[in-house]
Amino acid sequence: MGTDTERRRAEALAEYHLMDMPPAAELDAVVRVAAAVAGVHCASLNLFDDARQFQHTTVGFAGRDCAREDAMCAVRLDRGGFVHVPDAREEPDYRDNPWVTGKLGHIRFYASAPLISPDGYVMGTLCVFDGEPGRLGDEQIGRLTDLAGIVVAFFERNRHTRLSAGLRSVISAREEWLRTVLDNIDEPVLAVTPSGRMVLYNRAAWELHDREIDEDVEPERIATRYQLYEPDGRTLLREEDVPVLRVLRTGEPVRGQEMVIRQPGRETRRVRANARALRGRDGVVIGAAVALQDITAEHTRLRLVGEAHRRLARANAELRRSNADLTDFAGAVSHDLVAPLAAVGGYLDLLGDLRDEDGSERVALFVDEAAQAVGRMRDLIDSLLGYARAGSAPVRAVHVPMKEVLDHVLTDMNAEIVAAGARVSVPGPLPAVYGDPVLIRLLVQNLIGNALKHRRPDRPCRIEVSADGPSVRIADNGPGIPPPLRATVFDMLSRAGHGVGLPSCRRIVERHGGTITLDDTPGGGLTVTVTLPVTAGPTGQAGGGAAD
Repeated sequence: MGTDTERRRAEALAEYHLMDMPPAAELDAVVRVAAAVAGVHCASLNLFDDARQFQHTTVGFAGRDCAREDAMCAVRLDRGGFVHVPDAREEPDYRDNPWVTGKLGHIRFYASAPLISPDGYVMGTLCVFDGEPGRLGDEQIGRLTDLAGIVVAFFERNRHTRLSAGLRSVISAREEWLRTVLDNIDEPVLAVTPSGRMVLYNRAAWELHDREIDEDVEPERIATRYQLYEPDGRTLLREEDVPVLRVLRTGEPVRGQEMVIRQPGRETRRVRANARALRGRDGVVIGAAVALQDITAEHTRLRLVGEAHRRLARANAELRRSNADLTDFAGAVSHDLVAPLAAVGGYLDLLGDLRDEDGSERVALFVDEAAQAVGRMRDLIDSLLGYARAGSAPVRAVHVPMKEVLDHVLTDMNAEIVAAGARVSVPGPLPAVYGDPVLIRLLVQNLIGNALKHRRPDRPCRIEVSADGPSVRIADNGPGIPPPLRATVFDMLSRAGHGVGLPSCRRIVERHGGTITLDDTPGGGLTVTVTLPVTAGPTGQAGGGAAD
């Protein structure tokens, strides 16, 4: 800070005669309200001359003077702005300060608002601090800045009183300004005398209580008069639990006490109270102050979130029950229909023997058609059972090499591939994915089986399995699926002629958090592209990522 500026600053400070003036009750009250607003133990009003810091008014600790170079408030004093330090140990400007290191104190959380004279000189600070890390919200910072303005206004009022008794109008204007500042603090602030009588409240407190504050209400009637309830909203607050009365009784601060305020014809409000005793210079309690924070919206949000969680839990339970029912139904269908189909198949075999004896072409035709219908029914039952399992079986995710899965599937389906005269080619390496090996094998088997089943009769069936990063493509040269029908073939009740194989595939892919799409194969046919996770998710389930 320049020499001329520092000289003028010292002259402005001297005009207030603060260094030799004992603390006033009003300043003591403002400092205590500052501590209540910040929700901390300690606060002080600090002034600076050219060589030292003078702690004019303190709350929560015994003040002491110190060299200016040792003062935390002097570090950024020349900037003239609000200082907010959640943890001084992590701030290069403060971590070696003797008030932090233990030489003078063990301060962790620290914040200060500058005391700026009308001419723009920084005379000192209104600071709050604690031995534990902390953080202020924007509204708290604004209120502390307002309180610093109140302190400066108090200095000005006293200066004008000393200068001229004829400046009563100026003093009156300053007092009105002080009231305006208090009234522009959005959260209710109230103060009571040692007997519990109301002596101070701002506009927000006045409006909170429906613009009816009875300054003469007896302490034992405060809860009834202002309809103060426990957090359950039904139990009237006991006299000893009213925050300001509790502070007067115990001398201990109240932090974060929740209350409900219910007034006829008005919305019920939920508030959080911070209160502390107001003590004179001699330590005698001269009253108590409380700051109220409206948390109605926050409580409503938490209640709605809780209700949403409960609805989601009920929906998940219903979904699990539905999936279990689907699995049971598929099992019942498999058991109850396969046995009669086996009997029908046996009788068809007998009819086939009779056909060979009498040579009836019509009997032979009927037997062949019936046998094909039995085969189709068996396929449908197996597909239904596979569809149910694809949606209800638990996903046990591990690393699964797709090449190994494909080799096993081709071995199991070798007879079908040979019977169809098909050829399956794998021109390059396939990725390893992260998922359930049983479900992924069922997925590949369904896709290969679908290509075999829906082949063209006029050319040999060709199937190519390839990869592009984490995506696996199964391309065939069959009849394909027209684009208008591709949006429906994944539906369970689709009439597009592809059964439940593709719906089962989509269920498996979606359960792994992947995607499945359909496209044309160059030269004719269908290409199915499946993209599955290649890394584990944050909870150990299948998750996204790039291929290794």
